[in-house]
Amino acid sequence: MSTPCPTCDCNAKHPAHRLLASLCEGDLDAAMTLGLLDAMPCPSCAAGCSAQLVAARDARRFALAARQRHHARAERLARIKAERDAARRTAASPTAQQATPPLPTAAADALARALAKARARHA
Repeated sequence: MSTPCPTCDCNAKHPAHRLLASLCEGDLDAAMTLGLLDAMPCPSCAAGCSAQLVAARDARRFALAARQRHHARAERLARIKAERDAARRTAASPTAQQATPPLPTAAADALARALAKARARHA
């Protein structure tokens, strides 16, 4: 099926014309289905027409690459957060299970004498 170029006077049979028609209609989904990411401009079309197709193709590639970088970053941040949370849980669990360590013998004896004196004063 031969589709004339919607932006210039070219009547050559080339798949870029259908892509340009989809782009002119604002139908990016149809353009993607027709192969926008791998599109090559029609050699018979005007320079502005070819530039429009190349610009649309490159813009879409850039947008998809940016989305991929965003998803990779989000996954990386989630992984780092999970690793930090796991490290915090393992570091916190031994201290939570330990009871207060007992006083050394000398300190316990001194505390007992101080308590005994305080009781004697208030009695």
